[in-house]
Amino acid sequence: MRTYLDCFPCFVNQALRSGRWVTEDEAILKQLIDEVGMMLKDIPLTNTPPETGEIIFKKVREISGENDPLAAVKKRSTQEVLGIYPQLEEMVAASDDPLMTAIRLAIAGNVIDFGISDEYDIGEEIQKTIGKTFEICDIEPFRSAVKRAQNILYIGDNAGESVFDRLLIETMNKPTVYVVREEPVLNDVTHDDAVAAGLDRVASIYSSGSTAPGTILKSCTREFRELFRDADMVIAKGQGNYEGLSTEKRPIYFLLKAKCPVIARDIGVKTDAIILKRSGA
Repeated sequence: MRTYLDCFPCFVNQALRSGRWVTEDEAILKQLIDEVGMMLKDIPLTNTPPETGEIIFKKVREISGENDPLAAVKKRSTQEVLGIYPQLEEMVAASDDPLMTAIRLAIAGNVIDFGISDEYDIGEEIQKTIGKTFEICDIEPFRSAVKRAQNILYIGDNAGESVFDRLLIETMNKPTVYVVREEPVLNDVTHDDAVAAGLDRVASIYSSGSTAPGTILKSCTREFRELFRDADMVIAKGQGNYEGLSTEKRPIYFLLKAKCPVIARDIGVKTDAIILKRSGA
């Protein structure tokens, strides 16, 4: 997905919000906004939003002096969802359609996105998403792909949300590689975050090599690009991965909540829609 003009105010707001996780010093925050603003004039509209996000978050780390500004936030959200994990397992086990219930819960977890908002109520989000109608729901191709797959590549999005991914991986019960970011960016899931969520119990954890808040193939490792090419099935969680991979030609199953009006418009749905979308050939 390309960058739209409406993305630029969001980039500045994202930088300010990220900076506030590590400092309330207005001089430092003003420097951050000034430098990000100067950088944005050189960002072409052909860039994907995660490419710009990567540049912005590097500047946040540089000015704040913190390599992982949202480390405490990620730990807290992961522990919060682990605390209700037994209830989530019961919901799936008691469901008439365990796979669909696990998908709905995985999408509910997509609300844990500090690139969009600092506030969420995970219990409320679960209740809303369990009963909500999908605007796009390619469930039958998804079922068929899971059934046929000998291996699945599951590209994660955010820490905390990753606990819900674990539940879906368990439900699919197929050999899975769970993909994380190479370095901290926003509250995106890294290797340590995935281990904290218990993903190492249900999948092999692998870094894409990306330091962007999304997956940009040209900046990923050669090994990851080979995994992406050869996987029987690719699942990509969240808005950042949609932004980075939506134009790729191979089949990809995107699971997300359209929290951003620009992304909703690009997909062709209303803001706040829940989506299971198959793209590619």
